Amino acid sequence: MEILTPKDLKEKFKDPWIAPYKKVITMVDGDRVELVEYHPCVAGSEWMVYQYKRTSDLVLDSKRDGDKHTYLLKVGKTEMNLKPSFSAAGIEEVSVEGDEVKVVHAGLAGAGVGAAMCRGMAEGVKRVELYDVGGGSKVGRAAVVTPRLEKVVIGVDDTDTKQEGATWTLANNVGIELAQMGFEYLDHVTVQLFPHNPNKTQNCVAIALVFAVKPGERDKLLEKTSELLKKHTLSDKTAIAVLDGISIPEELRSYSEAAKKSMIYLEQAEKTAEEVGVQLVEVTGSRGKIGALAALGLYNDIKEAVKVYY
Repeated sequence: MEILTPKDLKEKFKDPWIAPYKKVITMVDGDRVELVEYHPCVAGSEWMVYQYKRTSDLVLDSKRDGDKHTYLLKVGKTEMNLKPSFSAAGIEEVSVEGDEVKVVHAGLAGAGVGAAMCRGMAEGVKRVELYDVGGGSKVGRAAVVTPRLEKVVIGVDDTDTKQEGATWTLANNVGIELAQMGFEYLDHVTVQLFPHNPNKTQNCVAIALVFAVKPGERDKLLEKTSELLKKHTLSDKTAIAVLDGISIPEELRSYSEAAKKSMIYLEQAEKTAEEVGVQLVEVTGSRGKIGALAALGLYNDIKEAVKVYY
């Protein structure tokens, strides 16, 4: 075994068939790990998303959005029967040790090169434990070690007025400002709510902002988010809702689905939030809690999130 940092890998492997990943992030929630990788290609990364879920039973789910692919993993170890074309690459082991996450990748030929060298050069990687160098007909195998992060999703609603403003753009700009402060801004999801709501400004949407944060920095993220929203909002009804971790409670998803199809009132929102353990924060007012909470239940199902129900 050889232990190499991203810098070491870049100095050692300068071959023209190595394309470094852009970034690798791991978020932990109990025995679940969400692995986010920014691939050097765009649609080419679909091959990895397909192969990993097919090959390894540690991969519970996988999806791609542009060059970003996301894997939901379970902690453990498995044996893979690698087979060219059919089961060419996957994850052998997932472990969490202190403030680090170790994911062991294995793959045939080009997938083996990706297992170590390509991933190992990415931003966010601390080091790689290189077991076998892949390429050609050989198996490549390596552990990619990254910092342990936590997932925080913030629902935002009610920041504009009938005269001016736009919640989706304001929320994104807040996310960008938070990224400049050092928080990892992963995603922005627009969730369509009940189109016949008489209180809407126009399109009736709420926003979910997705972050990966270092342990202990969650409260700082909320504090800065509230400060930025309070500074920029045009509404006296702005609020946020905060979901910690990877999983979405069934009751929360049901609430979000209901908010797309019917009127929801503040009492119901506060009751649901308490039941599912979601924190509600008044930024300038309370009405925004309704939509902010609704944004959380569908943030990981973007096709459902944007649907309009008449």
